[in-house]
Amino acid sequence: MSIQAINVRNQFKGNIKEIIRGDVVSEVDVQTPWGIVTSVITTRSVDDLGLVVGTEVVALVKSTEVSLAKL
Repeated sequence: MSIQAINVRNQFKGNIKEIIRGDVVSEVDVQTPWGIVTSVITTRSVDDLGLVVGTEVVALVKSTEVSLAKL
């Protein structure tokens, strides 16, 4: 399967570093050149996608709100 077009502009290509499985949801850590991106997805999706440590993925980030704090 390949993605031909997508409207999400924030895309981070990387490899799965760790999967913390839960009964219903799992945390998936993706190592990117810019750091780790963590996604919380259903455990069923982890299984359906065949995700394992080392799998190459693209983390797609789309949000209606991004909050900033001045340091």
